Amino acid sequence: MGDSGEGLVDAASRLQERMEEIEESRRMMKMGGSSLDPERIRALESLRLAKVDLERQLSTTVHEARRLHLLNALSEINRRISDFHTAVASDCESR
Repeated sequence: MGDSGEGLVDAASRLQERMEEIEESRRMMKMGGSSLDPERIRALESLRLAKVDLERQLSTTVHEARRLHLLNALSEINRRISDFHTAVASDCESR
């Protein structure tokens, strides 16, 4: 019975990630996304995939020390994604 709840959490997480990707794609198209550095795009995609994986691990982990470790890693990934968005926004403003 516990497994079905985890599946719903994973599905909701994947749905949220996909919605964020679509929103980001739309934002990039408005800003002229074709001029973005392909390396930056790969780095952002890598961060998104890492975030999804850590969220999946967090949903199945019961050991408190491991959960704390995963939460810290998620916090760092979220910070890097935020830094990326800030850098993109400042690049667009400087054009």
